[in-house]
Amino acid sequence: MWLSMILAVLLCLSIGYNIYQKRKTYRLIDRLLDSVLNREMIAASDVEEGEYSALVSKIKQIQDVLDNHVNRAEYEKEQVKSLVSNMSHQLKTPLANISLYAEILSKEEITPERKAMFSEKMQRQVDKLNWIVESLSKMVKLEQNIDGFEVKGTGIKQTILDAVDTIYEKLEKKNINLTLEPFADSVLYHNRKWTEEVFVNLLENAVKYTDLGGAISIRVINYDLYTEIQIADNGRGIRQEELTEIFKRFYRSREVENMEGSGIGLYLSNLVLEKEKGYMTVNSEYGKGSCFSVFLQNCKN
Repeated sequence: MWLSMILAVLLCLSIGYNIYQKRKTYRLIDRLLDSVLNREMIAASDVEEGEYSALVSKIKQIQDVLDNHVNRAEYEKEQVKSLVSNMSHQLKTPLANISLYAEILSKEEITPERKAMFSEKMQRQVDKLNWIVESLSKMVKLEQNIDGFEVKGTGIKQTILDAVDTIYEKLEKKNINLTLEPFADSVLYHNRKWTEEVFVNLLENAVKYTDLGGAISIRVINYDLYTEIQIADNGRGIRQEELTEIFKRFYRSREVENMEGSGIGLYLSNLVLEKEKGYMTVNSEYGKGSCFSVFLQNCKN
C-alpha cells in the first residue's frame, strides 16, 4: 500500500514537473519570438540559459538573418528613392526645354530661320535625354551584373586607340591638341568594351573642361603588378574639397551644373574598374588641370 502511494506521488510530481518545464519552454520561446518580431536584441543571459541554449542560439541566428534582410531592404529602398529623385532632376530640364521649343514651333508666325534654330535646339535636348537614359541603363546593368561582365587578358593599346577615335571629332571642334606618348602594348586584365567606355568618359570630361586650343595627354606606365594609364589635361581643374565627391553617383559641381552632363560617368567608370579588380585615382590643381590615372592588373605571361 505504501509503495503504491509513493509511486502515485512520484508520478504526480513527474507529471507536474513536465508541465512546468513545458510551460517554461513555451514562455521562453514566446518571449524570444516577441523579441524577434519587435526587433529587440536577445539578451546574452537568454543565450546562456542551460539546456535551452542551443534553441535560443538558433532563434538568435534567425533574428540576425531577418535583421540583415530588413536592413538591406531599407537600404535598397533608400537607394531607389535617391535614384528616382536624381533621375527626375536630370530629366526635368531637357523635358522642360523640349516642351518650350515644341510650343514655339507650333506658332504659325515663326520664320523659317527661327524654326530651323529651335528644331536644332530641340534635337540637342532629345539627344541629351537619350544619353541620360543610356547612361542609366549601363549603370543598372553593371550594378545588377545583367550583361554578364566578362574580363580577360587583352591588349590595352587597341582599347585606348578606340577611345581616342570616339572623341576625335570633339577634339577637333575645340582645337585641342592630344598627345599619346609612344608605348609598347601590354596584355592587361580588362573588358575591352567597358574599359573603352571608361577612357571615353575621361577623355570627354577632359575635352569638356578644357578651353579652346588646350592640351590633353595620354601616358602609359608599366609597374610590376599594375599598368597605369594617365589622362591629363590643362583645363579648369577640380577643387580639393570636391576630389572625394566626384566619384559619387549623380554628383556635379555647382560650377558646371549648366554644362552638359549627368554626374554618372565617373561613378560608372569606378563600377567597371571594380569588376576588373582595378582602380582609379585623380590629382588636380584648380585652374591648372587634372590627371586621372586608371590602374589595371598585368596578366602573367
